[in-house]
Amino acid sequence: MQMGMHTDTERCVRAVRSKDARFDGWFFTAVLTTGIYCRPSCPVVPPKPENMVFHPSAASCQQAGFRACKRCRPDTSPGSPEWNRRADLVARAMRLIADGVVDREGVPGLAARLGYSTRQIERQLLAELGAGPLALARAQRAQTARLLIETTTLPMAQIAFAAGFASIRTFNDTVREVFALSPSELRTRAPKRQGPSTPGALSLRLPFRAPLNPDNLFGHLAATAVPGVEEWRDGSYRRTLRLPYGHGIVTLAPRPDHIACRLTLGDLRDLTVAISRCRRLLDLDADPVAIDDQLRTDPVLAPLVDKAPGRRVPRTVDEAEFAVRAVLGQQVSTAAARTHAARLVTAHGEPVHDPEGGLTHLFPAPEALAALDPETLAMPRTRRTTFTTLVRRLADGDLHLGVESDWPRTRVQLLDLPGFGPWTADVIAMRALGDPDAFLPTDLGIRRAARDLGLPSTPAALTSRAAAWRPWRAYAVQYLWATDSHPINFLPV
Repeated sequence: MQMGMHTDTERCVRAVRSKDARFDGWFFTAVLTTGIYCRPSCPVVPPKPENMVFHPSAASCQQAGFRACKRCRPDTSPGSPEWNRRADLVARAMRLIADGVVDREGVPGLAARLGYSTRQIERQLLAELGAGPLALARAQRAQTARLLIETTTLPMAQIAFAAGFASIRTFNDTVREVFALSPSELRTRAPKRQGPSTPGALSLRLPFRAPLNPDNLFGHLAATAVPGVEEWRDGSYRRTLRLPYGHGIVTLAPRPDHIACRLTLGDLRDLTVAISRCRRLLDLDADPVAIDDQLRTDPVLAPLVDKAPGRRVPRTVDEAEFAVRAVLGQQVSTAAARTHAARLVTAHGEPVHDPEGGLTHLFPAPEALAALDPETLAMPRTRRTTFTTLVRRLADGDLHLGVESDWPRTRVQLLDLPGFGPWTADVIAMRALGDPDAFLPTDLGIRRAARDLGLPSTPAALTSRAAAWRPWRAYAVQYLWATDSHPINFLPV
């Protein structure tokens, strides 16, 4: 895959004619004769090539005056995998927009986080996506509004506010323009809803590109779950969420063609952000076919990929939380790391109410951890120094870990901290920052797998061999880890 696929008309036409769902989210088809736009896999009879034009984003289609198809619902496509693969300005901006920054802080806030002028950001987004940050955020608001209209019985005024619209009129006009239906018509046409098992819960489906292997993804989250913050129950992973306007609780369960998601939110304005963070947690916008095809070029990895294709990188909903947990996990077992984290949660976490029971706290914020007495930490003195330095830098804002982080620059900042070696910096880059090419050649499990497979087992030699796996070395890590019998590699029974 490469960027700018929408400019390759011949290739786009082939994808539309084959109804290949793998291309959903890569580009959108706007039909000149009907005025609608579709995902490539739309089930209707494809239009004539001369009646198709291709756009890089739903917002670009909307800017050009096209409305969303009612059959294929292009607004529910998986996100473009480009925003997870790249670390340039456009990709970082798109990750922030998905995280709701434009709605909360406006375009100036987006620019401030990225360190560029608003003009530079608008120019680059327009050049690559055919729409500026406001239009991209507007398309996202429309998608959130539709979700709330179809899955809840909330009054439309509440939905407009929760989706981020400034007024009822703007909400009504946008929904009509994007979907060619009024909000009330959208609700009438929606399938009959199953009553949620939890009062106030929102149930939705998170799409992904097939294949998706849930074993290591959910296995890792369940095996490392911090009591009170996370749990595995009845085939689902559950955890608490710290969100911009309040807190939430999410339940995620793998299904053959989607991830079942149930959200309970203290403030509905957090819905878009919660969905975005859950998608990042489960790496749902990845392009597994492109990743696996690259890794299969290595004859050692090929059998591992063929045996269980579609492995994802288990990530996080809170980058600072993961960094703290990475330090707690230095040179100790998974069980010991969970014990350390659970003690911090009990002592410093913010209590929350879980209607289903089981979850009790949010993971402590850096500000709370920076105030604790280091002598209360049951760990070696050198690791206490590592821990206290990290949380102080996070609390003071000297170190920022977020979706917009520049991966190479942040890795250098992490390595400058006392007690931070390559393993800690790279596991944070891989699972918190989302760098798909992060690699862990010093990891004990990776070195053991390399030895058993006949790969070089010294870090330098293994790194040299892994150059052929770029830019997907983080996914190679998942396949190598999966050769072990550790619980992280299996769905809990």
